[in-house]
Amino acid sequence: MDRTVITKRINRLACDIEKLKSTLAAIENTDIARYPENYNMLATDAALRSELIACRMRRLVFQSTDTKKPEYLASAGVVQGIDIREENGVLKITLPCLLPKRKKRENTEFITDPLYFTLSRYSDGNPLKRYSHCVVCFSHIYSDDSKRYIRDYDNLELKQILDVIAAFLMEDDSGLLIDAYNTTETGKTDCTEISVMEKERFSDWLTKHEKRLKNISDF
Repeated sequence: MDRTVITKRINRLACDIEKLKSTLAAIENTDIARYPENYNMLATDAALRSELIACRMRRLVFQSTDTKKPEYLASAGVVQGIDIREENGVLKITLPCLLPKRKKRENTEFITDPLYFTLSRYSDGNPLKRYSHCVVCFSHIYSDDSKRYIRDYDNLELKQILDVIAAFLMEDDSGLLIDAYNTTETGKTDCTEISVMEKERFSDWLTKHEKRLKNISDF
């Protein structure tokens, strides 16, 4: 990549970082009790800008260095804390965040790319079952500090996450083959747990989660 182009992109990143610093300063000076809506708007803006910066920095790395995208994004998954494990016939994928709102392309890319390559690396050492019929449950887990910001399921970006998972675990992501559910739960930290299982296991899974569940619906 031409040095002039690199410099322009670095300057753009520096500008984004300055805007982020200004927003963080505004958050620090906002009275949450008196102006909760302002705080929510500023915090959301800071989070989205942070993810935009990360995505732009990734592209700069891929286009200006010999760093391999699969290795980098798998490492990004580790840094983000994406966890994949199988427990009693249920594959559980934990994302260290609540899912973004729809139509936030940069925001979704921030998590979907590392998720894809984390699943790819996991599948190299752990053969994954291809489901013909299954249940996929998105558990949106809110900490005590976040419970007042619980969002409507319709506003969350679920399809792109499901598409990534389907590429590794499902023969087809047709609604005829998948029963998909959303649950709202409480926990120690904000995160999203995605559980993939055979339909016959769902009732047992639901029973074990009853104490945590605040709401459940299909979609």
